[in-house]
Amino acid sequence: MKPFMDKDFLLQNDVAKELYHNHAAKMPVFDYHCHINPKEIAEDRQFKNITEIWLAGDHYKWRAMRTNGVDERYCTGDASDYEKFEKWAETVPNTLRNPLYHWTHLELRRFFNEERLLSPSTAKGIWEACNAKLQTPEYSCRGIIKMANVHTICTTDDPVDSLEYHRAIKADGFETEVLPAWRPDKAMAVENSKVYNQYIDKLEEAADENIRTFSDLMDALDNRHQFFHDNGCRLSDHGVETVLAEDYSEAEIEKIFAKVRGGSDLSKEEVRKFQSAMLYEFGIMDHSRGWTQQFHIGALRNNNTRLFKRLGADVGFDSIADLEIARPLSRLLDRLDMENKLSQTILYNLNPKDNEMIGTMIGNFQDGSVPGKMQFGSGWWFLDQKDGMEKQMNALSNLGLLSRFVGMLTDSRSFLSYTRHEYFRRTLCNLLGKDVENGEIPYDLELLGKMVENICFNNAKEYFKF
Repeated sequence: MKPFMDKDFLLQNDVAKELYHNHAAKMPVFDYHCHINPKEIAEDRQFKNITEIWLAGDHYKWRAMRTNGVDERYCTGDASDYEKFEKWAETVPNTLRNPLYHWTHLELRRFFNEERLLSPSTAKGIWEACNAKLQTPEYSCRGIIKMANVHTICTTDDPVDSLEYHRAIKADGFETEVLPAWRPDKAMAVENSKVYNQYIDKLEEAADENIRTFSDLMDALDNRHQFFHDNGCRLSDHGVETVLAEDYSEAEIEKIFAKVRGGSDLSKEEVRKFQSAMLYEFGIMDHSRGWTQQFHIGALRNNNTRLFKRLGADVGFDSIADLEIARPLSRLLDRLDMENKLSQTILYNLNPKDNEMIGTMIGNFQDGSVPGKMQFGSGWWFLDQKDGMEKQMNALSNLGLLSRFVGMLTDSRSFLSYTRHEYFRRTLCNLLGKDVENGEIPYDLELLGKMVENICFNNAKEYFKF
């Protein structure tokens, strides 16, 4: 029987161990998609306690706590930080076989050298030990980033963002590059005309332009796109239930925008046409400046209306959607490709049924211009665990080139989540190690070691060219 989470955690044979310890473990982290707050890095925030850095904003943990019968007061409510930590400690023993059990103890061990398993009986001791370390300079935001050997971070930023904190970080000469990523979802969210117009008013102010027509909207967004480019951005991201690629004319889109700008709500057909036009225009914009575009596809958000009204978005009431993806995705990519304006693209699916579809879709638009131009993104959100990662990598291996994969990202709001890269790397090395053991790939450590190092870091560094 193996001990829990020893140095060979998830590594089931000698080849896997050699690949991880001699190749994967030493590589820096290239975290090209996350949701951490650049303000906290700019100000080098010092967290008061482990609840602040660990539980605040973590909807993964909140979902588990609610499932364990914990009242909302201890998740997003007004309970004290220690009370919230206690409730998490009560929940952790019940997360066995959920990736949260692994993530929790990886974070405790890697950042705090804490070997005890979190439970009600150990909660007070772990709370005190972790908090003592969090008071030291080494455990500021920047200290934790350095501790995790992070080379590059890409945050997620709205077109109206001032990017003042990114500029401050750069001016400070911080060793880790912290870059913005363009996330223009609100610019195409026309389902609610009142909310949309409030956003367009903010965009007018940020771009210093009047927005009365669709052409004005595109000019203002292009203005902000250039501003992001000037501040180091080379990456866009779109969070969609499904990609849209309806037929439309320029006149139709101008009419639809005039309608919503006038305060009227749109029909479902008008929303689909407008968003189809926006995704195409964003693709053209990204190509014009040599950016990479990302599509996070398949999240069904805010399912619980009662709690959405009470707590807002991004608090743990989202799930996997089941919508048509292949046909509209193909149409959008083909529209851009026909004009030779299809950028490097990363596609992430949230429904595992779409693994093979994405694996084959990217092959349709590889054109030999860039190795791995079209990427099947790493297991995302509900799939960023061992099983989800293995299925994604197996589909990519079977239908594309795993060796050209740009690897893992945290997609997290927590500064302790860099251990997800370790989790991924161990899973990758074990996958390859088992293939060697089974005689399915050669025992060539030079070839395999280079492949592992590339997937862990080198491929992303070369692909994005930040």
